[in-house]
Amino acid sequence: MDIEHYEGAIEALLFAMGKSVSLSAIAKAIGHDTETTRKIIDNMMLSYNTAKRGIKIIELENSYQMCTKEEYYDYLVKLALQPKKASLSDVMLETLSIIAYKQPVTKLEIEKIRGVKCDHAINKLIEYNLIQEVGRLDAPGRPILFGTTEEFLRSFGVHGIEELPELDPVQIEDFKAEAEEEIQLKLDV
Repeated sequence: MDIEHYEGAIEALLFAMGKSVSLSAIAKAIGHDTETTRKIIDNMMLSYNTAKRGIKIIELENSYQMCTKEEYYDYLVKLALQPKKASLSDVMLETLSIIAYKQPVTKLEIEKIRGVKCDHAINKLIEYNLIQEVGRLDAPGRPILFGTTEEFLRSFGVHGIEELPELDPVQIEDFKAEAEEEIQLKLDV
């Protein structure tokens, strides 16, 4: 095989790993001795440094890593500062659905329904502007009441919470039965 093939293999290894990889691991992966592998990588480093490329290879205590050249950091910062599209985990969707159907609702009520803490999910939903504080409960400690936002309505394509799908009473009973079985299993353990 030609040298370009090995350079491509090394480039793929360093890119895929995203962290430093030892010289011996690279040599073993491409099927060469460490001295030959070091020469190939040194050639690659020289090539990256002389070309107008956005990446380079650095050596860290007999390991190598692919990274961004310093002169391109401003572009990375601009990209990192762009708003990201929110991705909702199952936990966040479950928490959001409880808030949507039970609003206004406190964190304690949500946790009672879910059976677990929901601090992270609530914080993320606030960050994504899907829920907001809608008031405080007139009770000791004055817990925060949460409700959905206009962004929630836009994101889910409804004009108001009254347009949310109705819960099927049979399905609600099935959920209750499953929850009771789960509780019983935990008690039996």
